[in-house]
Amino acid sequence: MYRIDFLNIVKLAWMDYDSSRAISTVEDISAKVSTNHVYKISFDDGRFIIAKLSYFGRHEHFVEDHTIINSLSNNLPYPYENFLSRSLMKGNQLYVYRYTDNLIDAWVVFYRPIKIKKRLPKRLNESQIATLGRQMAHFHKGCHLIRNTLPPSSKTLNTDIEHLLEIVNSDFGAYEHRSKEGVIQEQTELLFENLDKFKFHNLPKIPVFVDWNIGNFSVSSSLKLFSRWDYDWFRMSSRILDFYFLSRVVSDVGDRTVFTYNIGPLMEDRFILFLKNYHEVFPLTATEIHLLKEVYRFFILNYVIKDGRYFFHEIYASKLQNEAYQRYFPSIEKEFDADKLLKALNL
Repeated sequence: MYRIDFLNIVKLAWMDYDSSRAISTVEDISAKVSTNHVYKISFDDGRFIIAKLSYFGRHEHFVEDHTIINSLSNNLPYPYENFLSRSLMKGNQLYVYRYTDNLIDAWVVFYRPIKIKKRLPKRLNESQIATLGRQMAHFHKGCHLIRNTLPPSSKTLNTDIEHLLEIVNSDFGAYEHRSKEGVIQEQTELLFENLDKFKFHNLPKIPVFVDWNIGNFSVSSSLKLFSRWDYDWFRMSSRILDFYFLSRVVSDVGDRTVFTYNIGPLMEDRFILFLKNYHEVFPLTATEIHLLKEVYRFFILNYVIKDGRYFFHEIYASKLQNEAYQRYFPSIEKEFDADKLLKALNL
């Protein structure tokens, strides 16, 4: 069986970037529940940089996303000027290495190391939830402020879901999603219908990272946002795309090793506490609250059904996709109650 030598691809990328600096070691520091590849490259002088290798999606989207993130990292106002890791440039352009052979099309980008402070506790208390709500509102306000200074983005919710439908209608997709095509079609139609109904595409587009798992960012001792890494789900879209994962961060069960993607956290009183504090700093609209249901639907369709086998190892991907058909999709209309959230926010 042919084995892809990811370490060698990373070494080739560095040789192409700057062959004058000899590599001492390359260490795989990837999260073990994911198929993402992240490496620490150390040099003879004791310095190091971080390399990220990806091979799913489209090369042009990978380059586009990292170009936007690099611009964002430079343009974010105080106190977020050092919140994001910056990618290495070569000349006046973001450096991205592309490796292709008969098995793989892979891309490598290099990051400067970023300082990390405290991680949030696995289960937050109410004071910590309130602080996080205000912190996320301030961060979103910063992103909203500089949104018009960033390079253009071609990805939208529509293009991602249209790509899912293309996959389902392909020979490979017909095999992977056999007998589930009807469910996928029904859910995509509901998504498109409600996005149009509530005019989602008229909402301001800001940088959103979507995956706010507590392992992806750090905070100061006073719980102020300090640094953020892992940009796999980055996109330019409405701020509400961040809210499902944030509801999971503040949920009653807290962070878990064996995870699931139930809609329940969006309805918890703990998330309402988060929303109230967020709303005081950066007010939400009734339209955005109604659309939280569709954000959740999109998350399941895009990140679990379409890309699950790229983001998660096989055992997790199969588990989550089975749960999507059996539990997640049926729960959307039954469990999400926009009126409960609207009442809590006096909207």
